[in-house]
Amino acid sequence: MTLTGKQRKQLRGLAHDLDPVVQVGKEGITDAVLAQVDRALDAHELIKVRFLAGRAEMDEGIGAIARGTGAEAAGSVGHVAILFRPRADPEKRRIRI
Repeated sequence: MTLTGKQRKQLRGLAHDLDPVVQVGKEGITDAVLAQVDRALDAHELIKVRFLAGRAEMDEGIGAIARGTGAEAAGSVGHVAILFRPRADPEKRRIRI
């Protein structure tokens, strides 16, 4: 799934009031982080992830999380990334884009 600019903008607006549910520490992207992000995406579809690393490491980490979980990056602000993955069952999806 590839998001258009309009869809990314809509998701960033929906994520505005959300708090980060996953924090990536100095160890970077580990299997435990990927599992936690995967569970959070299953539960919420749209989440924020906080990174403690610098911008270059964050960009690399967003890509690794997206590849590892099948999510799509909707954007990032500062040290926080917004990730989206729709539920597999269309009947259970809360976010329509």
